[in-house]
Amino acid sequence: MQEKDSVILSIDLGGTKILTALVDEHGSILARDYVETPATEGQNATIQAMVEASQRVMRRMNTASSALRAVGIGAAGLVDSRTGILYTAPHLPGWNNVPLERIMSERLDKKTYIVNDANAAALGELRYGAAKGSRDCIYVTVSTGIGGGIIINGELYAGAAGTAGELGHMVIDDDGPLCNCGNRGCWEMLASGTALSGEAQRLVKEGRVTTMSSLAGGLTGGITAQIVHQAAQAGDELAKSLINKNAYYLGVGLANLVNLFSPELVVIGGGLSNIGDMLLRPAYEEASRRAFKQPYGTTRFVRAALGSDSGILGAAAFAMGKIGRTKATHGG
Repeated sequence: MQEKDSVILSIDLGGTKILTALVDEHGSILARDYVETPATEGQNATIQAMVEASQRVMRRMNTASSALRAVGIGAAGLVDSRTGILYTAPHLPGWNNVPLERIMSERLDKKTYIVNDANAAALGELRYGAAKGSRDCIYVTVSTGIGGGIIINGELYAGAAGTAGELGHMVIDDDGPLCNCGNRGCWEMLASGTALSGEAQRLVKEGRVTTMSSLAGGLTGGITAQIVHQAAQAGDELAKSLINKNAYYLGVGLANLVNLFSPELVVIGGGLSNIGDMLLRPAYEEASRRAFKQPYGTTRFVRAALGSDSGILGAAAFAMGKIGRTKATHGG
């Protein structure tokens, strides 16, 4: 183990899982823990689960709380990293204006720093992954929803309210489906894994001919984005058209980002990106048709390198940057 002042306790808090790890300054995960988020049991139960997970991972490395330099938390939701408040968390019912940074600091008796989970993933890729060495880049995670992080001049951009990076809530179609945020036609309602599976289920219910239902065991509600991909790989025409539709909307959003920020790099992560070229190639082609030629020509698109560890490593990097142990928001 590294010297005690180089170890960060890192927590990735999501609506379905809590990932906890001890991370050193080089981005090595020394120990980790996984537990399902007891979201339906309320805020106190989830916080207690985070505390217990932290205690377990420290026991595995025989690490006392006093040996930790700090705690970093990446949380799904609208986060103000400056105040430590989790304003809303769509997958954590009842979480509104929660001073999570203060609560966890008190429960763990250690200075704690909180950041949005997609922003954390952006820092993880910047510090240790596909964006290492980059100065101006956008991280986009395409999964159940769509999130992201904006890196400008080597630093995470938070904006005036500390909540920048909610890329999934760009409005792509103002007559589109209703989003959990209250708007219609948000990017994540048109190009996410949830959008893909939802459209597939709707069409199957309408009686469209497809193998997706049988692949899901005859359960329409069991048609996931993975099932759609599996069917498309086997030649199912409806599944292929659904992925093409998702790719179209993904490309529209990417073009907006290119025109807005002219980044040197766009890093694509999240579970849906695992579909690979079948999804990403037509998305990039659509982005190239819509974006201005000059910024598109200087933008590279790459896949994320850290997988499910991007958030946990990024939350650690965020905490390290806050305590000044390392220039966590600079690549290289």
